[in-house]
Amino acid sequence: MDRVESAAYDPYEAQRMIGYRVTQLVYWIFGLIEGLIAIRFVLKALGANPSAGFAQFIYSISDGLVSPFVNLFANPTYQGTTFELSSLIGFIVYALLAWLIGRLVWIVIGETHSAITTRSTHVNSRL
Repeated sequence: MDRVESAAYDPYEAQRMIGYRVTQLVYWIFGLIEGLIAIRFVLKALGANPSAGFAQFIYSISDGLVSPFVNLFANPTYQGTTFELSSLIGFIVYALLAWLIGRLVWIVIGETHSAITTRSTHVNSRL
């Protein structure tokens, strides 16, 4: 009695997994950047003491991230609080940049147009 065993496999599975992992890494890095900018925005909006250690730490890290957007618009201030528009612009720009880089990585590394192929083997079960 002969029987046929079939196994489905995807020859591009490893490549897609690499693309997925690189995309995750890109989103993680930009998520960290977005988180720092969000904390900065909240500290400025609530009028945090700029000489406090945590505020100094966040401001020193995020200054370089927000600097390309400084002086695009005036930042409204009221009684020691600042509505920092440069942080909001940076937040939007970095989110868009993360999405674009993530898509580019997926297009270059992870996306393939192959279908799952089936491999068949004939097994002779006669003894």
